[in-house]
Amino acid sequence: MTDQRGIDPGSTLMFREAHEAAEVVERQLAQNEAVVSALAARLRQHSPNMAITCARGSSDHAAMYAKYVLETQLGIVTASASPSVTSIYNAPQRLEGALYLAISQSGRSPDLVRNAEAARAAGAIVVALVNVEDSPLAAAADVVIPLRAGPEKSVAATKSYIAALVATLHLVARWSEDEELDAALRALPAQLRQGWDADWSSLVEGLVDARNFFVVGRGYGFAIALEAALKFKETCALHAEAFSAAEVKHGPMALVGPEFPVLFFAQDDETLASTLAVASEFRGRGARVWVAAPGATGEGALPLAGSNALTAPILTIQSFYRAANALSLRRGLNPDVPPHLNKVTETV
Repeated sequence: MTDQRGIDPGSTLMFREAHEAAEVVERQLAQNEAVVSALAARLRQHSPNMAITCARGSSDHAAMYAKYVLETQLGIVTASASPSVTSIYNAPQRLEGALYLAISQSGRSPDLVRNAEAARAAGAIVVALVNVEDSPLAAAADVVIPLRAGPEKSVAATKSYIAALVATLHLVARWSEDEELDAALRALPAQLRQGWDADWSSLVEGLVDARNFFVVGRGYGFAIALEAALKFKETCALHAEAFSAAEVKHGPMALVGPEFPVLFFAQDDETLASTLAVASEFRGRGARVWVAAPGATGEGALPLAGSNALTAPILTIQSFYRAANALSLRRGLNPDVPPHLNKVTETV
């Protein structure tokens, strides 16, 4: 099937790489078991007093997911490091006993490398979640958890982002020794294969002429709301902003009126009812609302392949990537080569 310009959406790198997610996750879980289990045992024996994440772009959205997972499943307060505090201001940090998660696809950005080196010197356990195993960031870490996404050529990261979410979840599952979470992880590859065929065409058709857009999530789903908003900007030239369902009712609500498009992500946990309530309120204002949530029905409902609250965002973002790829083409763009962007951004 082709888009209106005669281009097959399945021909893009973005499509093909996002489609590989199930294979990536399957490979990652198998090949990383030894290193993840060893690190988890170390962390159980010497429990960190806090966790710090350091990342940029899509990887920083993966870090947001890590924050929610670490805090809810292990009770470890997790904060995001501002790389410039070390790389620009050269301000020493007191990190003795902290877990420091540096997340990157390329592992080449100088500011992340410098921050990892400084964190290690300050006494933190530095763990690099990185796709390029011989990168400078990997060399700066105490432990490397490879993302194992393989080469990713599209500027828009897809399979490497999913791999970063899964790597975090794998570590937490082993660290917490949670059998239910382990079962959810093992089910992921099959669910990703099933979810790839989810029909999100109503979202694609509804946003062809859109200019502004909100993406809303909460808890574990907030990380993928951030990621989706970035991908809309990156691949579709669509100005999209991400909000927590708890925050969007403050100032941003003033913009939501008739036909204003809003996409909601929700998972089956304590945030579900409140997130769906906000979606209903926006519909009452005449907004154009789509909802990806367990059991969502009616106009604007987008199907999901799984129900576990921790893995639902991983399945949701894969379905979103396929829709974003199609929307980019429908808007006359090339999702693989967004204007003014490079695959690797090296900040200092």
